[in-house]
Amino acid sequence: MAHFVMPQTQYARSGDINIAYHVIGDGPIDLMIIPGAISHIELILELPGVIDNVLRLARFARIITFDKRGVGLSDRVPGVPSLEERVDDIRAVLDAVGSRKTALLGFSEGSAMSLLFSATYPDRVSHLVLAGGFIRAGYSVPEAQFEAIADQIVAGWGSGQMMKRVVGITEGTKEQLAALGKFERMSCSPGAFKAVMVMNRRIDVEPILQSVRVPTLLLHSKMDAVVPVAEGRKLAHAIVGAKYVEYDNLPHGLLLTPGCEEVMDDIEEFVTGHRPDIPDDVDRVLATVLFTDIVNSTTRAIELGDRRWRALLDTHDRLAAQVVEKHRGKIVKNTGDGILAMFDGPGRGVRCALALGEAAQQIGLPLRAGLHTGEVEMRGDDVGGIAVHVAARIMGQSGENEVFVSRVVTDLVAGAGLTFTNRGSFDLKGLPGHWDLFAAVQ
Repeated sequence: MAHFVMPQTQYARSGDINIAYHVIGDGPIDLMIIPGAISHIELILELPGVIDNVLRLARFARIITFDKRGVGLSDRVPGVPSLEERVDDIRAVLDAVGSRKTALLGFSEGSAMSLLFSATYPDRVSHLVLAGGFIRAGYSVPEAQFEAIADQIVAGWGSGQMMKRVVGITEGTKEQLAALGKFERMSCSPGAFKAVMVMNRRIDVEPILQSVRVPTLLLHSKMDAVVPVAEGRKLAHAIVGAKYVEYDNLPHGLLLTPGCEEVMDDIEEFVTGHRPDIPDDVDRVLATVLFTDIVNSTTRAIELGDRRWRALLDTHDRLAAQVVEKHRGKIVKNTGDGILAMFDGPGRGVRCALALGEAAQQIGLPLRAGLHTGEVEMRGDDVGGIAVHVAARIMGQSGENEVFVSRVVTDLVAGAGLTFTNRGSFDLKGLPGHWDLFAAVQ
């Protein structure tokens, strides 16, 4: 799978307003993601699963993302921009990146923008995909009830409570809520979001639906806690020739969810005309990947000489095999002065790394280790995929006798009795976004 470095945030001019945008990948098809009510093109890449989903779409398309005026990294504006003004931001970004024909992927509120742009500029849209869309937002909620809901959201803005419903988290760890809360705060202020809610309540795209003439796919989930599935069904019924796909147990934020490969496959099939083939010898599984490395191995080898160094490495390899087996892991391969191993549980992977580091110290070998949990591709006895490369990059940030893990790992082992210290945000070579890394503590 190809890697994409963190894209440079660029700006397009929409009238007098600067619109922040990213371009990821260089696929033959242009696919623009139209965000929901709030967005932040840099911080969104820190949410679990988002990078994997973006890279998945970038297998077949050049991905264009942006922040609408008033939110994220785009210019703040007085009042609430009209739907027409926000639609013009789409045009400005597409012009800036030289896209004359694109597939639009509209999410939530972005579905209304996508519909209006498609009806207005049908020659510039090849396909229209709407996730969690609606005809009219909140029309079934009485005014008094709507005001109470809006005030409740404003009161808790920045705590992550609103985004919890979007990504489908019922409770959430302290770390998860902190990340979601940061995303809310950096996207827009609480007052600005309430103003957007009030404006969105007035959106009604029904008059333009008969003018939508581009191939349209609608995606919705029965478990959507933000836009009821009935709204998605109504929208699908109102667009002539639209294809509708309904999922059983995904949240409103279909694109912000780890492990939504089926959604990605449905989008690729609709846009390209074919569903991605999985080679017969490839099996994709969720796993925790561990990389270890002996610190300053070259210097140590010179000091000891070839024979003694070889004997020490043999001892290291035997120890590694024993410790990994004890923690129900599998050594994929030895890397010369370390190992690549995988586990079916992140807690076992972290405990294995700590135990292996302690055992290696007893024979005079300082180790460093990195762990990440994600989807991996099994090819015979080998393993590949983004998660493998992420784990290797995380290990590269750790120091002597340290075990570094990604935020995904800390989120998954919450309540398992493991302790971590936050080591800050890092750029991992060849991977988009900034990565929060944590050191496991004995």
